[in-house]
Amino acid sequence: MSENQTLIENRPPSVAMLFTERVAATPDGEAYRYPVPPASGQGPDDWKSLSWRQAADRVDAIAAGLVDLGLRPEERVALASSTRVEWILADLGVMCAGGATTTVYPSTNAEESAYILADSESRMLIAEDASQLAKAREKRAELPGLSHVVVIDTEGVEADPADPDGWVLSLAELEARGAQHLEKHPGAVKERIEAITADQLATLIYTSGTTGRPKGVRLPHDNWSYMAKAMAATGLIFKDDVQYLWLPLAHVFGKVLTSGQIEVGHVTAVDGRVDKIIENLPVVQPTYMAAVPRIFEKVYNGVAAKARAAGGAKYKIFQWAAGVAREYAKAAQDSYRRTGKASAPFGLSAKHKIADVLVYSKLREAFGGRLRAAISGSAALSPDIGYFFSGAGIHILEGYGLTESSAASFVNPGEAYRTGTVGKPLPGCEVRIADDGEILLRGPGIMEGYHGLSDKTAEVLESDGWLHTGDIGELSADGYLRITDRKKDLIKTSGGKYVAPAEIEGQFKAVCPFVSNILVHGADRNFCTALIALDEATILGWAEEHGLGGKSYAEVVASKEVEQLVDGYVQRLNEGLQRWQTIKKFRLLPRDLDIEHGELTPSLKLKRPVVEREYKDLIEEMYDGAREA
Repeated sequence: MSENQTLIENRPPSVAMLFTERVAATPDGEAYRYPVPPASGQGPDDWKSLSWRQAADRVDAIAAGLVDLGLRPEERVALASSTRVEWILADLGVMCAGGATTTVYPSTNAEESAYILADSESRMLIAEDASQLAKAREKRAELPGLSHVVVIDTEGVEADPADPDGWVLSLAELEARGAQHLEKHPGAVKERIEAITADQLATLIYTSGTTGRPKGVRLPHDNWSYMAKAMAATGLIFKDDVQYLWLPLAHVFGKVLTSGQIEVGHVTAVDGRVDKIIENLPVVQPTYMAAVPRIFEKVYNGVAAKARAAGGAKYKIFQWAAGVAREYAKAAQDSYRRTGKASAPFGLSAKHKIADVLVYSKLREAFGGRLRAAISGSAALSPDIGYFFSGAGIHILEGYGLTESSAASFVNPGEAYRTGTVGKPLPGCEVRIADDGEILLRGPGIMEGYHGLSDKTAEVLESDGWLHTGDIGELSADGYLRITDRKKDLIKTSGGKYVAPAEIEGQFKAVCPFVSNILVHGADRNFCTALIALDEATILGWAEEHGLGGKSYAEVVASKEVEQLVDGYVQRLNEGLQRWQTIKKFRLLPRDLDIEHGELTPSLKLKRPVVEREYKDLIEEMYDGAREA
C-alpha cells in the first residue's frame, strides 16, 4: 500500500476533527485573508487576516451559539450567502455543532429558496444580508420549521413586527450567545465534535441542474475528510501557498477547496465579488486559484480586444504571440510525455522568448505574478484557450467531478498536465468506461444519495457503489481522461450522425474573440445551427471602431456588419469540422444568457432546454424553407 493510500485511509471521521487538528498544529499560522472596504467607499480595500486560532475562536462561538439555539446533530442549517470569510466560519460552525449545512446560492429566488429550505427541513438559516432575509420573510408561512434566521451583514435590516420573537438575530449576536454558552458549558463544542461519525451528514448541496427541480445531494463528513487527504496527496498544493478563493461556496467546486486548505494549512484569500477579480489578483498575488472556463475565456477575449484597440501592429503582435504560445505549449507537453522534461525546438523557443517579453509577461503580472497553476473545472475549457495560457506560463490544470462525487474526482498532475484532458483520478477514486462510453466512478468521495429520493438515487448509484456520471469520455492507456460530452446532450441528426455540441461550442469560443455563449442545435434535424450571444463590452468596443458607436448592444448585434463579422468566424470554425458537424445557419441573440433568466446555472453551465425553449422561434426560423444537406 502506498504512503498516500495509507494517509487517505487513516483519515479523521469528520471535517470538524480535521479542523481541530489543523488548529492544534499551526494555531498562529495565517488561515484566511479577507477584504474590508474603506469606510468612505472610495479607494482600495484593506485586507485583514485571521490566524487558525482566531478562526477557531469564531467557529467555536458560532457552533456553541447554534447549540444554544437548540440545534441537534444532523439537523440542517441553510447558508444563503456569497463567498466571504463568514461563509467558511459559519459552515465550520454548523459542522462543529454536529449539524449539516444546506447551501443556497444568493441568486436563488424566494420560491426556489423556500423549496430548498422546506425539502431539506432546515431548522435555521444563516442569511448574508437584508435581501436574503427578505426572501425568508416572504415565504415564512411555508417554512414553519424554520426557528431562526441569523444575518451576517445587518446593514439595512429593519425590524418587522410580524417576525416571531427572537426569530432574527445577527451573526455577532449568535457569536456572543455562543461565548456565554461556552462559559457555562466549556466542553459543549468539543463533545459535539467527538461524537461525529464518518457517515454523519455534513452538507446538503442542491444541484442547480439543467432541468427540473433541484435535488439535494447528501455528502457525509467522510466525503470531505477523504477529499482533504486526497487533494493533499496529489502534491498540487503546499503549506506556503496562497489561494485566491472567489468561486461560489454554495457550489461543490468552491466548497471542496476549503477542505484541501484545512488539511494543508496554507493561506486562503476569500472574496466572492467577481467584479473585483482583476483588481484583487495583483494585491493577493496567489500561487494558485480555481476558476470556471468562462473566466479564462473572458480574460483571453479581453486581452485580444485590448490589443485590437491599440492598433493594427499591436494586434498582429498579439495574434503572432498567441500562435507561438499554442505551438510552444503543444511541443512542451509532447516532450514531457515522451521524456519527462518539457522542452521545445530551438527556433520555437527563441520566438517564445521574444513573445514572452512582448505579451506573456504582462499577462502573468495581471494574475499577480506568482501564479503557479490555475485549476479549471465545472465545464470544458476549449483546448485552444488552454494551450494559449499554457504557452504564456499560466498553467491551467483541468479537473473533473460532480456534486455527487464531492467535486474533485480527476485533476491534471502538475507538470505532467495535458491540455484537453481532465487528468488522472485522485488517489482512492476508481473509474471505468461503460459500453456506451459513460464514465462511472466509485470511491470515498461518492455521495450517500439524493435527499428523500431513493428512486432517483437508484437511477445513478449502483448497489456496488458505482456512480453513473451522465458524461461520455475516453481513458488513455496511461490513465488520462478526456470528456467528450454529456450523455444526454449528444445530438443525433436526422441523418443518423452523432454530434457533440459542447466540443463544437468550445472550438468556436477559441476561434471567435467576441463570443460569450453559444448553443449548437441539431437533434433530429438535417443540419446543425447555433444561437450565439456576444460579449457586450468586447462587441461594443468593436462597434465604436467601425461606425456603430452610440448604439445599444441589441442594435449592434442586429446590424449587418456584426452578422458578417460573426459569419467569418463561423466559416473558420466549419473549416475544421466534419460536414455533418458544420454550422449551416446561426442567429445572434438580443442579449447575453445569464443566471437571472435561468439560462445558466450558478456555475455558468448552459441550461440547454431553457435556452431552446426561450428562443424556439429563432431556431424554427433557421429550419424554415429550404433544407440544407
